Amino acid sequence: MARRESPEINAGSMADIAFLLLIFFLVTTTMDVDSGIARKLPPYEENPETPPQIKKINILQVLVNANDEILVNDDYMDLRDLRAKAVDFIDNNLLGECDYCQGPRDKSMSESPEKHVISLQNDRGTSYEMYIAVQNELTGAYNQLRNREANLKFGRNYELLGDEDAKSIAKLYPVNISEAEPLKL
Repeated sequence: MARRESPEINAGSMADIAFLLLIFFLVTTTMDVDSGIARKLPPYEENPETPPQIKKINILQVLVNANDEILVNDDYMDLRDLRAKAVDFIDNNLLGECDYCQGPRDKSMSESPEKHVISLQNDRGTSYEMYIAVQNELTGAYNQLRNREANLKFGRNYELLGDEDAKSIAKLYPVNISEAEPLKL
């Protein structure tokens, strides 16, 4: 019986098809970019300096407990009121040194935007949603003040300013949020 040779399969076009499929999937696939909360951490130092003493009046203490309740300077507060409280605290101008501040000049709030500190502390049981919501409200307070000042000086929102103008506005209202380690209850 005669041996038949099996015909070979031409695989030359198979490589072309695989290459085209690879290109198709690379072009049509989207990559999700994770976005987060923009915070700049201080650089690591071998021998850290002793932190400066801050007057109690210049500290707005924000605590979020395991039940997602917010305490601001030992008083319960709704999340929707947090931004307004932070704006009043930052923009208070108790000493009268700030010519651009429009705050209430309350004796129980910060002396000036440069001297204020918002101290944020969460409980380990705080939900992630509440943590993000509080961060959002505090950041929104700074954005509100910066937008107000940018509109007064330059006629447009803070986000639309050039680098030099944005730095000058950011210097007026620096972000001073101190986030403490979560409570271990």
